[in-house]
Amino acid sequence: MKIALAYLLLLTLVMGGALVYGFTLGDFWKDGADLLENPWGMVSLFDVYVGFFFFIGWIWYRECCLGAKFFWALAILLGGNLVAGIYAIFVLLKSKGDAQVFFLGETRILKENENQNPAV
Repeated sequence: MKIALAYLLLLTLVMGGALVYGFTLGDFWKDGADLLENPWGMVSLFDVYVGFFFFIGWIWYRECCLGAKFFWALAILLGGNLVAGIYAIFVLLKSKGDAQVFFLGETRILKENENQNPAV
């Protein structure tokens, strides 16, 4: 778990640093408009948002609470990979290093165990 946590923390901090750099030295609206005029800028945006939706799909699979699903989905669409990193760190810590709980969520694990061992 220590390696996974260090990896997620490093990437989340790098993403946070990149955002600070962009917002302090760039002009979000002007640079964003320039990006949209470039075909590769559009491809990059599609790539980023498709990646967000892949990650959101994982969240919708592992979370049981509809409110949590919507909260994290909206947060990622607005905050990007920085928020995705925060979510991954949060669920890694909550899973206490259990890979099944990390990837599937506690509720899904409980449901799978109930299906495998039905009460007689």
